[in-house]
Amino acid sequence: MVDFDSLPKNKEKKPFGNEVKITDKKYVRYKEGAERYSMGLHTFQELAKEANAIYRVRKIVLVNTEIFEEFLETFKEDQWK
Repeated sequence: MVDFDSLPKNKEKKPFGNEVKITDKKYVRYKEGAERYSMGLHTFQELAKEANAIYRVRKIVLVNTEIFEEFLETFKEDQWK
């Protein structure tokens, strides 16, 4: 019989020093933004464009998350309709 108390305990995985939490970024690419806000890529792209939160740097498209979140708040529904 195995004595589970004598086995080594799993330690929590710690992030490497160069990893940044997804919520700490001001600018994200489309794929990362879609994951962050739990929506499809196309939906995120369209909403980001509608929010005027798009920055084009050479061939890279970045979305300003602060502007996007302000725009997202305009869709908030009242709780007691």
